[in-house]
Amino acid sequence: MTQGSHTAGQQGFAAIAAIFLVVILAALGAFMVTFSNTQQLTSAQDVLGTRAYWAARAGVEWAVGAVSAVASPASLSASTCSTTPPLSIAGFTVAVTCSVANYSEGADSRYMVQMRAVASSQGAVGSVGYVERSVSASMER
Repeated sequence: MTQGSHTAGQQGFAAIAAIFLVVILAALGAFMVTFSNTQQLTSAQDVLGTRAYWAARAGVEWAVGAVSAVASPASLSASTCSTTPPLSIAGFTVAVTCSVANYSEGADSRYMVQMRAVASSQGAVGSVGYVERSVSASMER
């Protein structure tokens, strides 16, 4: 009889060990799923950030084209290359702002144009899918 009760005690220990092992494996599986989701979200945000950068860069290139198209540098103004309403490029809202300053260099009058484009995705600031990038450039005419 002692031997039978000893075997029952070993079976109880094996059940506890099996439950412990299942709990550990479930926790490890949950960690792996969470880690995988985080990696996927980070990767998606990297792609959105790159797309936002290129949308902002396209906004600056648009501004350079608008400034270059002005025949007389004396007629440059901030409204020459500022966008109202903002541009829409590849799903991003791109706001372009410019400022123009003139200065003299000897007998010549020069114009310095500062351009800044900000591309932002849809959504609210602080939300998971919100991305914003800014690109600036300067041009002398």
